[in-house]
Amino acid sequence: MEPRTEMPAEIDELDAVRVRRAELRESLNFLERCLAAPASGRAVVWGEAVHDALRTLATDFGAHIEVTEGPDGLHQAILTRDLRLANAVTGLTNEHAGMAAEIDTLVADSEPPVAEQDVDELRERATRLLGHLVRHRQTGADLVYEAFHTDVGGVD
Repeated sequence: MEPRTEMPAEIDELDAVRVRRAELRESLNFLERCLAAPASGRAVVWGEAVHDALRTLATDFGAHIEVTEGPDGLHQAILTRDLRLANAVTGLTNEHAGMAAEIDTLVADSEPPVAEQDVDELRERATRLLGHLVRHRQTGADLVYEAFHTDVGGVD
């Protein structure tokens, strides 16, 4: 059997998606660990860790948007392959702006120093964001599976 010299473009794109999914999952885990850490009597230290985790998440979510929405991105590959998935692609794309704004607001609101009285609200909002992002990842994995009949890593 002769070695393949050229991989289909969709394979390269799916590999990039897998890498970004893993990075995003690590960012979500990092944020979750920071949020779960004790904050009582140490709001400033807790807030610094949460702020750092949110900044990391903002960077990784921006990369996620780039690899999915870019001109040669995953969404374009899906639409080229199966136009009937256009509504699902549009739905995921529309979620990006709202979630990016949510992340940016949390980054700004967690700017050090975080006061003791702000911990509960910040923790609640960031936890809600985690839920949004997890659901978005699930929907994206379902879409990729429908388009390519491959798993991009639902169990990271």
